[in-house]
Amino acid sequence: MRTFLLVCCFLISISLGSCNNKTSKTKTTSTQVDSETSEITETSDTINKTILFFGDSLTAGYGLDNPENAFPGLIQKMIDSLQLNYTVVNAGISGETTSGGKNRLDWILETDIDIFVLELGANDGLRGLPVSETKNNLQDIINRVQSKIPDVQIVLAGMQLPPNLGTQYTQDFKQTFYDLAKKNDLTLIPFLLEDVGGIAKLNQSDGIHPTADGHKIIAKNIFPILKPLMNLND
Repeated sequence: MRTFLLVCCFLISISLGSCNNKTSKTKTTSTQVDSETSEITETSDTINKTILFFGDSLTAGYGLDNPENAFPGLIQKMIDSLQLNYTVVNAGISGETTSGGKNRLDWILETDIDIFVLELGANDGLRGLPVSETKNNLQDIINRVQSKIPDVQIVLAGMQLPPNLGTQYTQDFKQTFYDLAKKNDLTLIPFLLEDVGGIAKLNQSDGIHPTADGHKIIAKNIFPILKPLMNLND
């Protein structure tokens, strides 16, 4: 099984955040020795590809005994079980905001990335930051990723907020992800915490971060969304 690449996981705060790390991916080609000609032939179909999760503590697996039990690591295991040439990179940092994501983006983009999963914004919402600011920051990240890696496929993870933050604010926040996905023609995960958020037994004592079982559900929800991007049929 391919080793899951965990870039880094800084548990900066108990507030919902993300985890990030610089990782580099080396494209590799396998070689075959022709038994008759003794020639070494490169096989381009074995080039390894990268799926990078750029997020906060949800991506990082905050509070788990083993960060590889966070949903990016579980998705790597699903990929390995199918013997696919994809490596998952967990680039999440606890406590991350969309502004923080912008600041660390340049060196993340030094990595070759085929699928970029953008999971940021929850901390903005929990801090009551203006929705317009969150939207502008996410759009800037999208623009810079597309400019640096024109062929990249971007997946945007939607997020929702608890109702105590106000009806209008929570509605505007939720709609932001739909608007950005439509505007930029992105693949959308409508709600990252679908079937997990608000369910006590699937969340840690803070009521925010999923348990290991919660992460299993998240991974199962996300993988079918990623499959078409990897040219996999059901």
